[in-house]
Amino acid sequence: MKLEHSDKSLLFSSTEVPDVFFTEHVPSMNGNFLKVYLYVLFLSKHNKDVKKNDLSKRLGLPYPDIQDALNYLEEQQLLIKLPDGYSIANIQELELTKLYSPKVTSSPEDIEKSRQNQYRAQAIENINTLFFQGVMSPTWYNDIDLWFNKYGFDEQVMLALFNYCAENRALHRAYIQTVADAWASHNIKNFNDLEAYELKQDKLNSIKKEISQKLRLSRNLTSFDEDYIIKWINDYKYDMSIIELALKKTSSMSSISFEYFDKVLTDWHEKGLNSVEDILQYQQSKKEQTKKIKQIEKKIPEYSYTQSTFDNLESLYDN
Repeated sequence: MKLEHSDKSLLFSSTEVPDVFFTEHVPSMNGNFLKVYLYVLFLSKHNKDVKKNDLSKRLGLPYPDIQDALNYLEEQQLLIKLPDGYSIANIQELELTKLYSPKVTSSPEDIEKSRQNQYRAQAIENINTLFFQGVMSPTWYNDIDLWFNKYGFDEQVMLALFNYCAENRALHRAYIQTVADAWASHNIKNFNDLEAYELKQDKLNSIKKEISQKLRLSRNLTSFDEDYIIKWINDYKYDMSIIELALKKTSSMSSISFEYFDKVLTDWHEKGLNSVEDILQYQQSKKEQTKKIKQIEKKIPEYSYTQSTFDNLESLYDN
């Protein structure tokens, strides 16, 4: 790659990066992508022909990583694809366009005028202070206002949403919206709804952990295993005391199958057995029934026994 000296010495020159880049892109950008963007931004001042192989060698990154970075930067509209290369987008102009796009976003001033009440405005300001150190980008105002309207969250839930994402070190739009979608799918609107949901999740996580411990699993639960557990808890309304009875039925088995557990618990549910007492009584009844059948079989002379006659012995005790 041929390089020439610029008019200014590198010692005294600088590469400007708008502040909005740090608020809008840095938090969610992969480190290698950031590295490529900054270096390409630096090289763009010289208007030189730069090959991807050269970038790979210069930055110490594999060629596929360079291609992934360029694709990502293009998707984020930070780079504009041209027939013979790329052009660096004007980030400030890009954000200004987003800010004033009709029917989708509005300026912070317009949002303030259209606030439903002072509590929502205060919630957004609290988000700015708590999670953005008071320098939240104007476009965040638009997104938060749109999320309020889309999901119907109250102010406490919106603050809890940002707090949850911040604690998971994922304070970027895609993750926030994914969590918001999940909460909305559980009909969360106010803080009481959120507390009830969190209690349900805590119970679910506790039972999943206890099941793994009791079965001494050396692996993590699969998504299919978890679907079974969610069904037992949410649909059947079974707690760990009942689930444990099903787990004990495999104590003498060589392999563990969640499909088997599900068949047992589904059978109990269909029979209307909703407590430990009901299940124990049912199991005791089955034992007595089996015992009576064996006693009858012993009393029957061999010469009078036919398979067709006694195929349904168990049905004698169904009532």
